[in-house]
Amino acid sequence: MTVLVTGAGGFVGSRLVARLQTDGRRVRSGIHHRNGSTTGEGRVAIDMEPTSDWTAALDGIDTVVHLAARVHVMRDTATDPLGAFRRINVDGTMNLARQAAAAGVRRFVFVSSLKVNGEAGSYTEADVPAPADPYGVSKWEAERALRDLAGESGLELVVIRPPLVYGPGVGANFAALVRAVRRHLPLPLGLVHNRRSLVALDNLVDVIATCVDHPAAANEVFLVSDGEDLSTPDLIRRLAAAMGTRALLLPVPPPLLRAAAAIAGRTATIDRLLGSLSVDITKVRTLLAWSPPVGVDEALRRAVREPSQRRC
Repeated sequence: MTVLVTGAGGFVGSRLVARLQTDGRRVRSGIHHRNGSTTGEGRVAIDMEPTSDWTAALDGIDTVVHLAARVHVMRDTATDPLGAFRRINVDGTMNLARQAAAAGVRRFVFVSSLKVNGEAGSYTEADVPAPADPYGVSKWEAERALRDLAGESGLELVVIRPPLVYGPGVGANFAALVRAVRRHLPLPLGLVHNRRSLVALDNLVDVIATCVDHPAAANEVFLVSDGEDLSTPDLIRRLAAAMGTRALLLPVPPPLLRAAAAIAGRTATIDRLLGSLSVDITKVRTLLAWSPPVGVDEALRRAVREPSQRRC
């Protein structure tokens, strides 16, 4: 079996390629053409444009793991954010998937996002998707289009919707939280009582590797996580423990935090720190006999102690 991994130079993709190779699988790494020289054995330059030619990349491929995407950003400067997401995440994805089906690829593993389900609440695979931002909308539209293609072509489709992914080299809000804890900054989150599902990089990679060829994964959607939900204060305490230090949490009432965030224009950020967003992973545990191989505390230690990965 030969697996094409798109986005192979990124945060998840680079770890996945290493894991698949360790498992003895043949891997073709699809790396964006703008990230330097990408030619060579096992590597191909890719471009997620809707008109890209995937002929060379798909030659001899049995399974595609599609990670490449226009990713969610906190402050999108595009004049038409939904259009920009659709061009890459929907049109670019479907261009690849149609060519994959025509080339005889057996399975297409699409790494989507929990944002397809929504921004707050507790979810299972049976819940009706309700994406609330352009990124989530684009991922949901891609899922539906892929499902239609699979029904028409016989291509096996596997959809994985992860929540926030953390690990060595992670950026954005999680990295900011790590920096704050490392610097012993006082954090006004001691009175927060919420539940958040996260997934460690190594756990996400493990479930993707499982879905590459597990017979029961065909034509299924899976929500994944570490299997242990954390409150924001608990996450901060356990991050501090992973660093060998103690967290400084101040008991500020959440309504005051929301009011301050509204004045500062940071409502979305505070919602993620105060709100709940969790998933039930019973389906992936049962159907694939999968359990997260890395516990939360060990995953946090890896996230704060391992050298950052090169990301591209």
